[in-house]
Amino acid sequence: MSSRLSCAPASAIVLRTVPVSVSPSVSAAVAAPTQADLLDFVRRTAADAELIASLPLDPEGRTWVRLEGPGGSEAWLIGWPPGSGTGWHDHADSVGAFLTARGELREFSLAARLPTDGWKTLELSEDVDRERRLPAGRGRSFGHHHVHEVLNESASDHAISVHAYYPPLPRIRRYSRTGQVLRLEQVERPADWQ
Repeated sequence: MSSRLSCAPASAIVLRTVPVSVSPSVSAAVAAPTQADLLDFVRRTAADAELIASLPLDPEGRTWVRLEGPGGSEAWLIGWPPGSGTGWHDHADSVGAFLTARGELREFSLAARLPTDGWKTLELSEDVDRERRLPAGRGRSFGHHHVHEVLNESASDHAISVHAYYPPLPRIRRYSRTGQVLRLEQVERPADWQ
């Protein structure tokens, strides 16, 4: 599978930070948000039809708006034009969740924990690939170092999704993949996408 657009490409349009109400059970002073808290947040945010409809959609590139996530988390509302995707990447030390608000996304992921540093090329075993279809209203949470690729495979329809990460993304590692060989290509820092 070929690399596609980045997880939060510098060429996309960052419009504004949008406050979204946080569940009273999640407080930065009490505890860091869990994967379940983040999934609850993206589910509630995706149900806000007015917010989802407010995202301008570009026919050629992904667009996004930064949201205020729960407990100091980083959150994004992302528009996916037909045929767009992220390429293989991870979110380093952050846990996260995302949910499709409109359209359908497809996620390919690895059911294996990769070494965090000190490698450039890995050969993956045959049984590590996972695939999920995520139509509107479906999402998932994930743990540290989750390696995946997310795609809008529609030829004609935009998709919109909500994402949240905690702690805020310290870096994103980008990979290329040929068959069972995964190669580390690039490490991005927040300044590269904000």
